[in-house]
Amino acid sequence: MNWLDYSIVIFYIIFFLGMGFFFKDNKDSKDYFLGGKNMGWFPLSLSTMATQLSAISFISAPAFVGLKIGGGMKWLTFEFAVPLAMIFIMIVIIPPLFRSGVVSIYEFVEKRFSTSTRLILSIVFQISRALGTGVMVYTIAIILQAVLNIDFVYTILIISVITIIYSWQGGMKAVVWGDAIQMIILFAGLIICLYFGWSLLQEHGGLEAGFDPERLKVIDYNLGIGEGNEYGILPMIIGGFFLYASYYGCDQTQAQRLLSAKNEKTIRTLLMANGLLRFPVVLIYCIMGLVIGGLITVAPDFLEDIAMTTQKYFPDEYATHGVKADLMVPVFIMKFLPHGLIGILMVGILSAAMSSLSSTVNSLSAVTVEDFFNRGKVKLSNKKYMLISKGSVVFWGVVCIAAAFLFGGSKSAVIEIINAIGSVFYGPVLVTFFLAFFSKKVNHIGMNAAIISAVLVNLVFSKTIQELFHIDLGFNIFWIWLNFTGVIIALVVAYVVSALTRKTAIKSISNFNVTIRKEDFMIKEVYILVAFFIFIIIFSYFLPSILS
Repeated sequence: MNWLDYSIVIFYIIFFLGMGFFFKDNKDSKDYFLGGKNMGWFPLSLSTMATQLSAISFISAPAFVGLKIGGGMKWLTFEFAVPLAMIFIMIVIIPPLFRSGVVSIYEFVEKRFSTSTRLILSIVFQISRALGTGVMVYTIAIILQAVLNIDFVYTILIISVITIIYSWQGGMKAVVWGDAIQMIILFAGLIICLYFGWSLLQEHGGLEAGFDPERLKVIDYNLGIGEGNEYGILPMIIGGFFLYASYYGCDQTQAQRLLSAKNEKTIRTLLMANGLLRFPVVLIYCIMGLVIGGLITVAPDFLEDIAMTTQKYFPDEYATHGVKADLMVPVFIMKFLPHGLIGILMVGILSAAMSSLSSTVNSLSAVTVEDFFNRGKVKLSNKKYMLISKGSVVFWGVVCIAAAFLFGGSKSAVIEIINAIGSVFYGPVLVTFFLAFFSKKVNHIGMNAAIISAVLVNLVFSKTIQELFHIDLGFNIFWIWLNFTGVIIALVVAYVVSALTRKTAIKSISNFNVTIRKEDFMIKEVYILVAFFIFIIIFSYFLPSILS
């Protein structure tokens, strides 16, 4: 990087600090955590995608497609279930949740079940999300260190401190508009990489035999059971449906955006935009990975640079695999792009990391204030609420920084446990909210038992946990299925335990219960998303032929 690249990065930092100051006038929880509940679908939809399509995606998705052993275009199967999940959320999740007027979605759970149910979900969310985000920040920082030769300590502090400041000042409005801008920068970075990658590939004579046919394959018909059986169409649609329905509808980081919308129509529009736009964005990720991976084939010095960087900064991975696939995109940027664009792409990577961090810090703060300080009959005054809220932003920002330093580079069980929790918890969370909305037979004892038992069973069947504790059950199940098994186990246990403890009183919040009506399925967004789901399946089936 030269003076031009650093100037772009410095301007970016100053801009975001100024944006936090611009949105600093927040009077109460509705302003600070929900953006005044008057935000439009466009910034909210970009913010929603930016949080999900993080810096890890910008770096790892192309690396998976273009360089990782066993990778390829099957990464696209992660997107198959998104349109269906958006339909489920707009019909089932949003009506009762939005009308309830809550800030922390776990408050709704308390109204229907109990304080203990609320706190179980809230605490697990806070711990897992803070540690997971810390690891994400560390991962990006160490990769940037490898290509920029800037100590990761400084990169972590740049990402974290800037994010904390504008999140602390501006609240949800700063987070959402910051995410929207960062998503635009990230998308521009994708287009730049794709354009230069394709141009360089042609300059080197192109690929005589075309792209590797194995990497072009998208749809696989395996069932996700057994060694090496992953990314099959059935598990990716079924497991992915429950994963995305829970993540976008019942996870505070995403649900808080939905609750910030002007009205339910705005939410439906932003969910539809998310359901339609994610696939083309990820498709560009994947094609970029194919192109840059193809460039490695015709430019051997590119692969050598990746290997040398791996050897210097990741010696263990170099000894095992020779190269660290995640270095493919950063090394490509530094090696082939002109100055100025290097700065823009570095900003793109920083943007993606800051977007995920700002969303986490804001949502963790909202949950902390609402679930631990503003719970009960006596509510905080606006002044005290804002003081604790801003203090919580700083607190959770520091926790995420600490997690990055303490656990990010660890080879111990912490990272593995974080990944395992991410794949086992969504199913039980979704069931908790679904039963809170519609069931009149499940009590809080049954619900608590369902959450705990489903998570524990899923942990046992998680391949990550098996490897961690050297357990061999004799078979493997692809982790995406755990979102489905979590739903089934939680449903069964909730009803069985509630039946066994039928003398326990069941709380009712009938004012927020909804009946799914015929006309709810007739809204135009549903038709559009169903058609788009069919389109992406057909398109993915023929994609290998199109690219070959």
